[in-house]
Amino acid sequence: MKKVESLQYGVIFKKAFCVPEIFRAFVKDFLNIDLNIDHVETEKSFKPAIGKIATRFDLFAEDKENRIVVDIQHKRLPDHYHRFLYYHCIAMVETAVSSKDYSPGLSVYTLVVLTSGDRYKKDVGIIDFDPKDIEGRPFGEISHKVMYVCPKYANDKTPAVWREWMTAINDSLDEEVDESEYTHPEILRVFDLIKKDLTTPDEYAAMKDEYSFEALLKQKDQEKHKARLEGRKEGIQETARKTARNLVKLGKLSHEEISQITGLSSEEVKKFSL
Repeated sequence: MKKVESLQYGVIFKKAFCVPEIFRAFVKDFLNIDLNIDHVETEKSFKPAIGKIATRFDLFAEDKENRIVVDIQHKRLPDHYHRFLYYHCIAMVETAVSSKDYSPGLSVYTLVVLTSGDRYKKDVGIIDFDPKDIEGRPFGEISHKVMYVCPKYANDKTPAVWREWMTAINDSLDEEVDESEYTHPEILRVFDLIKKDLTTPDEYAAMKDEYSFEALLKQKDQEKHKARLEGRKEGIQETARKTARNLVKLGKLSHEEISQITGLSSEEVKKFSL
């Protein structure tokens, strides 16, 4: 067994997958594209910004034909399908800014790795931009694509070429991997790059910041949930009080009977008689 850092952390994921050979292998296996690159950018953004919301891509690379974006997301966000579709569209629009027509100069592909899973519990979700006829046959006009990859849900039906990558990513989350279960040379290289004894002080600091941010978001989610529950409870209590007032006005039931119906205490029901 090998002690490794978790690939849930952006700083660790980028450390491994910004290596051109690893990035190319990952893209080849998921998209069947032979990407001709010798450099992968991290924290890529466009200047000037496209649109009203600034975007930043975890990993970004392109050759003469293809632009590839890879983003890592651990926190389960309710809007991540929309969020990363927006990022993808920005990456498409940017290629067409200086074009003479609406055809972008590159085919744009986005791979989103959702390490904590997703409410749909699917291994892979795909947005395919190519138009299709009513029988589902593609026109072959538009190659742009977004893939949402959820390593947690890899299964026997997941294509083997995808499954090994997904299993490796998920396997790293508990910070220990069994290398003997893997054969892909670039996956084994990922494990070598993210070994715990190779983690730098700066990387530890970045991981701590990420963890603190995740904890803060979780705390805020818990506070919102608590507030919703308290608001719901107060609404129920107010309805009970309103019902008790009406029953007291009718004068047909005793305070004890109204208490049983509404769940309010007899003392509180008596106050409505004053």
